[in-house]
Amino acid sequence: MTRILLAPDKFKGSLTALQVADALRDGMLSADPSLGIVSLPVADGGDGTVAAAVSAGWESVEVSCLGPTGLPVETSYARRGTSAVVELASAVGLELVDSLDPLGASTFGLGTVMAHALSAGADHIVLGLGGSASTDGGAGMLQALGARIRGANGNDVARGGGALRGATRLDLSGLHPTLHGARIQLARDVDNPLLGPTGASAVYGPQKGAGPQDLLYLDHAMKQWAHVVRSAIGRDLSGVAGAGAGGGAAFGALAVLGADVRPGIGTVLDLIEFHRRLATADLVVTGEGSLDEQSLHGKAPIGVALAARSAGVPVVTVSGRRTVGTDTLREYGVVDSYTLTDLEPDTDTSMRDAADLLRRIGEFIAMSPAIRSTIRTSEGVS
Repeated sequence: MTRILLAPDKFKGSLTALQVADALRDGMLSADPSLGIVSLPVADGGDGTVAAAVSAGWESVEVSCLGPTGLPVETSYARRGTSAVVELASAVGLELVDSLDPLGASTFGLGTVMAHALSAGADHIVLGLGGSASTDGGAGMLQALGARIRGANGNDVARGGGALRGATRLDLSGLHPTLHGARIQLARDVDNPLLGPTGASAVYGPQKGAGPQDLLYLDHAMKQWAHVVRSAIGRDLSGVAGAGAGGGAAFGALAVLGADVRPGIGTVLDLIEFHRRLATADLVVTGEGSLDEQSLHGKAPIGVALAARSAGVPVVTVSGRRTVGTDTLREYGVVDSYTLTDLEPDTDTSMRDAADLLRRIGEFIAMSPAIRSTIRTSEGVS
C-alpha cells in the first residue's frame, strides 16, 4: 500500500490547511481507494499554528480576550500536558481588524491568552508570532501579564504602540507568578530588529495602516520603549535579529520573559511530530496559497520539503499559484508541482472553487505514472 502524508499550509483567503488536506484526500481516494493517507496540516508560526497542533492531537482550550483594537474576541490555544501553543494571529491578528489602528492597536489579548495557559499549569509556551495587527513592542502582552508601564506623571500609559512614546518606567514586580521558571519559545520566520529602516515599524507598519508620519511616530515610540525596557532589565535586545517579529512582540518576550527563538516551521514540525509520521511515508504532499520567492525563506512548504528530502521521501507541492521555477523546487526534493491556476487561470474563480480544484489535483497525483515511478524508486532504495 502506498502511504501518502498530506502536510499543506493554508491557502490564504480560500481554505484552512485542514480543508486543503481534506480536499486533496477526497480526490486521491476517489481515484485510488487503496491509498493510505494521513493528513497532518502545518503552519509556520502564523495563523493556523494552533489548528495544526489540534489536528495533531493537542487539546483545544477556548478563551475570551480583547482583540487588537479592544473589541472582545473568542479564541483558543492548544494544550498537551504542561505545554501550550498560543497564536498571536488568532488573538490580536490583522485578520480580526475591521478598522486599522496603527498607533492604538495592542497585543494585550495575546498576554491574556498566555496568562490563561500559565494559570492552567503550563510551564512551556510556544508562541506563534505571525499576522500581527499592532506595533507595540509586546508592551500590551506584558501589561496583560501583570507589568505596569508608567508615564512621567506616574500613571499607567494607554495601550498601543503610539502611547509608548510617553513611557518612562517599567514595573515588573506584578508579573504573573508562574512566569518564573516557565519556558517561552518563540516561533517566527522573520529576522527584523525592533528599530530602524528594517525594523518592525518601517517594514510591517504600512500593512497595519501606518502612513509616513505614523511610521516615524511609531519608530520613536519603539525607541523610547526599548530605552525603558533597558533601564528595567539592564540590557538592550532591540537589535537582536527577530526582535521585530509580531510588531515587536518578540522584543518584549525576549527581553522581559527570557524567551528563546526558533524558526516557525521547525517549531511546528516538532509540535505535530512530523518526523515520526514521515518515517512511514512514501510520498509527501505540501503547499500553500502562493508558492513564491518568499516561500524559500522559512515558509511551511519548503520546511516540509527539506525535512522530507533529508529522510529520502519524495515531495509534491500544490499551490494556488507558483512563481518559483521547477528547477529551484527540485533542489528542495520536489519531484512535481501543481497549481490551481493550471486548471483555472482566473484568480478569483480559482480561489472561490479551491476545494473542487484541489480534489481534481488529488486525482491527478494519485494516478500520475511519473509520481508512482518516483515512489517505487524511493521504496526500492529504502
